[in-house]
Amino acid sequence: MSFKNNIKQRNRSFQGLRSFKDTLPKNIKKIIKKKGHIFSETLNNWKHIVGEDLFQICYPKSFKNSNKFEVSTLQIMARRGHEIDLEYSKKVIMEKMNSFFGYAVVEKLKFISFDDAQTKFKKLDINKNHVTNIKYADRINSIKNDKIKKSLLELTKIFKQR
Repeated sequence: MSFKNNIKQRNRSFQGLRSFKDTLPKNIKKIIKKKGHIFSETLNNWKHIVGEDLFQICYPKSFKNSNKFEVSTLQIMARRGHEIDLEYSKKVIMEKMNSFFGYAVVEKLKFISFDDAQTKFKKLDINKNHVTNIKYADRINSIKNDKIKKSLLELTKIFKQR
């Protein structure tokens, strides 16, 4: 049996639902693997990396991966007037970032200042005992299975710690 090489049809066809990663082009997959993972993990764990005090005054803006000419750089937006605090803790932030990922991810930090009117994160109420609001608390309490109810309450406590 001979195969035709120059046909414009798909070689493989999937029936039914495909996973999201199978629908993306190869170039996009490479970008997500290199840059997207590092920046998204940094955003998710920024409070843990820098601590509560610095979390209130700064947030990561972008991440540029290293190439032949430049080193890997993390751009951080800092509230005007607090740049000196960040400059003193620059080395600590880089060490925590690199230890969090397990290898040298960031080699340089760049600070960009912004006014207070453009705040990114709002200060959370410290007086709240539970993370879940009333609507979700009622739903959790209406669950009859005690094991599921306890596990959902434990999950909300973990989100509260973050």
